Amino acid sequence: MNIFVCAKQVPDTNEIKIDPVTNTLIRKGVPSILNTYDAFALEQALRIKDNDPETKITVISMGPPQAESMLRDCLAVGADKAYLVTDRKFGGSDTLATSYILSNAVKFVAKEEGEPDLIMCGLQAIDGDTGQVGPELAEHLELPQVTYAYTLEINDEGAKVLQEVDGGSRHIQSTLPAVVTFTKYGDEELRYPKIKNKLKAKKAEIPQVSFEDLESVIDETKIGLKGSPTRVKKTYTPNVTKDGIIFTDLPAEEAAEKLVAELIDKKLI
Repeated sequence: MNIFVCAKQVPDTNEIKIDPVTNTLIRKGVPSILNTYDAFALEQALRIKDNDPETKITVISMGPPQAESMLRDCLAVGADKAYLVTDRKFGGSDTLATSYILSNAVKFVAKEEGEPDLIMCGLQAIDGDTGQVGPELAEHLELPQVTYAYTLEINDEGAKVLQEVDGGSRHIQSTLPAVVTFTKYGDEELRYPKIKNKLKAKKAEIPQVSFEDLESVIDETKIGLKGSPTRVKKTYTPNVTKDGIIFTDLPAEEAAEKLVAELIDKKLI
């Protein structure tokens, strides 16, 4: 089994603040981490490898050079190889441009590591929450896709996926190769690395994929700001007010009746 995992280095959103003057994210001093949902995808890939030691896991990330540290963390927990897709020409790419670049990077890496049986992604990035890159990647590669996956098992027919749906979950069967995006299942988290693996990961070579590597197959009008139809007009922190009425020391039913009466009086309902 040959698995590609797409991963992104993101700022820790628990530490992010917004500049009240410029309305932009304050990134200085904010630690960068492996995107939470990508960690779920990587853990599922590692579990497949636990059951089949012949499985090879290759992590691919698009980002600035400093994303290399995140890729080393992926190697430390059990990934076999990592590639960093990085170039100034890729800067400013929205989800459409990013997925286009990644689709070409996947084809490039496949020449070195073999065609993937599975491409696993996180459901979304915690710094954007669009959930678009995985499905768009599948479209660019013309592969079947399953989103909102909890777990995945390999069987004779391909992949059996436990998928989140409204009100519960269901099993869905997919042929391979396929793209699958993962969300959190229960209390599962990415495993911790072993010391020897961390030391090995520090010395590992992480090849970089640049625009020059992809130039013969990529359309420059579809990358970076040129290829990004998305425009962010404003980012801001909503004002939080403390106005209102709080009903305390009342039985729940009486408090509910007073709340409804107040809302009716203010013509809110």
